[in-house]
Amino acid sequence: MEPIGRKRWAIAEGYIPSQSSFFEHDLISHETACILNVTDRQAQVSITVFFADREPVGPYQVTVGPRRTLHLRFNDLQDPAPIPRDTDYASVFESDVPIVLQHTRMDTRHAEVSLLSTIAYTEA
Repeated sequence: MEPIGRKRWAIAEGYIPSQSSFFEHDLISHETACILNVTDRQAQVSITVFFADREPVGPYQVTVGPRRTLHLRFNDLQDPAPIPRDTDYASVFESDVPIVLQHTRMDTRHAEVSLLSTIAYTEA
């Protein structure tokens, strides 16, 4: 398959609520970066997280296999530091092969679950 996507992406909006109405892993409030790699090579992806009131954190390193997808929860990022809850943030993804990136948030602070999903920003 012909490669699709770009090597640099940005998600300008990020926020992980600290509260959830549920305790099951799938229903805890979270943010996810859905990464698609349709190339024949592994994608080595570096993520830098930016904040309004402090220096950026990163890079976080993830690998997405060839012809695979990875749904990466920001909640699960630990190294070099966990993403703080109840804090606005943004993120930049840099990959060594073209990828496609989508952002999803599940907010379960109330029993009525909210789901938001957007395609990330990249330059043509």
